[in-house]
Amino acid sequence: MANIGVDVGGTFTDLILESEAIGGNSGGVMVHKVPSTPEDQSIGVIRGINEICEMAGVALGDIEKIVHGTTIATNSVIEYDGAEVGMLTTRGFRDILLLARGKRPHNFSMQFDVPWQSKPLVKRRNRIAISERILPPDGRVEVALDEGEVRAAAELLKRRGVDAVIICFMFAFLNDAHELRAKQIVKEILPNTYVSCSSEVADVIREYERFSTAAMNAFIGPRTSFYLGNLRNALSAEGVRAEIRIMQSNGGITTIDGGSERPVTILMSGPAGGVIGGKWAGDLSGVENLITVDIGGTSADISVVPGGEVRIMNPRDTNVGGYPILTPMIDLATIGAGGGSIAYVDEGGAFRVGPRSAGADPGPACYGKGGVEPTVTDAQVVLGRLDAEQFLGGGVAIDPRLSAQAIESNLSAKLNMSLEEAALGVIRVINSNMALEIRANSVAKGIDPRDYSLVAFGGAGPLHGVALAKTVAAREVLIPPAPGINAATGLLATDTQYEFTRSVLIAISAADAGELDTLNDQLDELVAQASAALAADGVAAAARKFIRIAECRYQGQGFELRAEFPTATLDAGNKQVLIDNFHESHRRDYGHAFEDQNIEIITLRVIAVAATERLNWPKLAPGKGKNPKDAVMYARATTFDGGETLETPRYDRAKLAAGQSVAGPAIVIQQDSTVLIPPGYAAEVSEFGNLHVRETA
Repeated sequence: MANIGVDVGGTFTDLILESEAIGGNSGGVMVHKVPSTPEDQSIGVIRGINEICEMAGVALGDIEKIVHGTTIATNSVIEYDGAEVGMLTTRGFRDILLLARGKRPHNFSMQFDVPWQSKPLVKRRNRIAISERILPPDGRVEVALDEGEVRAAAELLKRRGVDAVIICFMFAFLNDAHELRAKQIVKEILPNTYVSCSSEVADVIREYERFSTAAMNAFIGPRTSFYLGNLRNALSAEGVRAEIRIMQSNGGITTIDGGSERPVTILMSGPAGGVIGGKWAGDLSGVENLITVDIGGTSADISVVPGGEVRIMNPRDTNVGGYPILTPMIDLATIGAGGGSIAYVDEGGAFRVGPRSAGADPGPACYGKGGVEPTVTDAQVVLGRLDAEQFLGGGVAIDPRLSAQAIESNLSAKLNMSLEEAALGVIRVINSNMALEIRANSVAKGIDPRDYSLVAFGGAGPLHGVALAKTVAAREVLIPPAPGINAATGLLATDTQYEFTRSVLIAISAADAGELDTLNDQLDELVAQASAALAADGVAAAARKFIRIAECRYQGQGFELRAEFPTATLDAGNKQVLIDNFHESHRRDYGHAFEDQNIEIITLRVIAVAATERLNWPKLAPGKGKNPKDAVMYARATTFDGGETLETPRYDRAKLAAGQSVAGPAIVIQQDSTVLIPPGYAAEVSEFGNLHVRETA
């Protein structure tokens, strides 16, 4: 039997296959890359699965599990290419999606775009008011649902040909009866339309964020559900009978049905796999403090993993494309910086790189697919860091002359620079952009990079790793065994995970026995829902794990932080554990805590986890010595960041043994990526194949 992880990027689709049937030196693991197919991601996925199975000698029918990281939902947002959405909402609140919080992200900018107004997820004419009203604090019905208005609204939206409908009523998180009944009526009239309620998507307080999340779910829902269903059918037609799981934004995996019903949970599917893969690589070497930098063809994803714990973003920061989304997401930042990022001279004469990318089609100029603008990859080729005959193991043909032509005509001539100076400029600008983002996610948040290892991966990550680590003063660079497909590796190193929420409002500091009993009853109900979800996936009761979280704030604060409940039933004797956990969470995020202040619980969250068997990466054979001659392929002139051009040996990474080291200047080549080791640095090989690159004394 075999397990496959497949991650779709902007330029390449990465695959990893694990099977005991693989023999030889592979040790049960094989990796592969194929060009992505933006017009239909499933084409590249199917091609990649067929090719890697053929390479490994594994029959398609022997695949047991496929875990997929996809950008299909994210692309719909970035490209503003989603569904035509209709909305039913409480009378008097039609414009919540337009007004939002009544504030601009940049108060003094005249040019800043406000996406929820310039690109609304639901057009105003499709937002229809319905007579109904539920009131806090107990969710009582003040005005009954006018079912006639719901039917009339559904008929109107049917005539307009909307693709999806959302029902968003005020205080539905306290009482969802009106939303569920309205959904029944809409489904009667629009049986083939994507319909969802805000209480099903984000059953939490804050009406604007809840409505925005429901709107986003519907905006990306039809396209995402079609893609996932089409992928399942296409794989079935190929003879694949495997269970298919989808990576979620929180680092867990869900089913195809789960991803189709709540696509907002997979908006950061691809980047999340990279963070999990970075943590997995750190675990191989016993390194806990990590800064993960995943540099692909179109973007760079950056995350900080302190103490081996993947961080979940605060609810106030969870947004995609400027739209707030109330679903858990791994704390990461994405910038337009990758191998395909285009370098250009702007109208003011400034030298810029990215965020625009050449992507998979036409790709960098050196691909020979019609691209004429210089990219970061073209700069690496001109500097002699990427060899034409070894690019992606020789699997992709590149032409260095096209790279030189693109840089000369677009940069050198305009900036009065030599070819090498312009190429170095491209690398320095892109490295500076990424270093600024790393600092914003570490130093600006009270994290000292000197205590962290920078995990550089993605197809382009190992080429930039040392320069980035030097700039931000990280203690070392850690290169995973298969850096080019490390995000796909992360897909096989994570767990099945679901989250269930319920809004409450309890001042836990002064809660009496009755309030604590109510809290425990609500937690038990959430655990029962979570258990049922895992049972539906066939997870045995003994394998189910439940993490109980309270999202808390000091009384008067605007946003919450997570604090874990004690393992036992909450009572007056152990509630201080929860209170202390919140103080510690506040201290970790803000550097201080107000231990004399009252604490409110706003949301209960139960995380259901089913542990899966981890990817079993083989150990390397032991070896010793520096710069092993049997691993040297050839030497070639290479230009480094300091401007010096040196004759630089190329090492075959597959021939490096555990315990050996390679001193710079050197380049380590493997099928999925290329590692640059500048002068003054050396890479040590760990027992599982990680490269630890450190500055030499």
